[in-house]
Amino acid sequence: MSENSVQRTNVIGAGEVGVAVTVDMDTNDIHKTNSLFWDTKGAELLGETCLPKYGAFVSEEKCQLFGDVRGKKLLEIGCGGGHSLQYLGDRGASELWGMDISENQIEKTRQYLGERGYPANLICSPMEEKCGLPEDYFDFVYSVYAIGWTTDLEGTFRQIASYLKKDGAFIFSWSHPIHKCVAAEDGSLVFKKCYFDESWYSVSLGDHTLTLSDRKMSTYVNSLSKAGFVIEQMVEESDEDLMISHNGDFAKKARMLPVTFVIKARKI
Repeated sequence: MSENSVQRTNVIGAGEVGVAVTVDMDTNDIHKTNSLFWDTKGAELLGETCLPKYGAFVSEEKCQLFGDVRGKKLLEIGCGGGHSLQYLGDRGASELWGMDISENQIEKTRQYLGERGYPANLICSPMEEKCGLPEDYFDFVYSVYAIGWTTDLEGTFRQIASYLKKDGAFIFSWSHPIHKCVAAEDGSLVFKKCYFDESWYSVSLGDHTLTLSDRKMSTYVNSLSKAGFVIEQMVEESDEDLMISHNGDFAKKARMLPVTFVIKARKI
């Protein structure tokens, strides 16, 4: 293992193991690496997180962040296989829109929603870029475990603000920053990474590679503020009801520290 390599037990989500190598921040290279990852084995390797779950041990059914979506126009950033869009369509949303960096995921969404009778407007694009989405149009923009893939957090939040109507809501979830720093070892929780390290790294999972950066919570909060949002609610507590059926180190860890966070912010 080279000097700029480190074993990471918390790549994303529940704790995939991989060797992380520090890389230069090159937007084009990162987009190419991550779109290929999701075009091929990404969903199989990391699984798919979708509503009503926001991530490990946090659910919309408990949090009720959306409220009544009947007649509302919704856009999902990182729409994956389309399951979250279906969940909201089943609850009466009037328009379903989705964006994803992966052509493969877009086609999965199109097929999945089409089979269930839901028309959807789907766009393949990095979330950081202008891509022809209507502005001042949506009641909700949301993202379930996708925002962390952006190469430009503040720029992405500005784009999202432009899509929302005034007073529209932005809801997103991601792996909690402190979770990415702490690993379970021999019955104890051990810090394995500096919380303040926001450098970019690549991780190989089998024959496939992804590239990420672990951002501090303050980075998310300050970027939202700069983009014109006010935070209404933040969830970082693990739902005890969801942990009852889970055993092992991950559930034990979730009882000690947050593994998922969700933020609901309002465009002002």
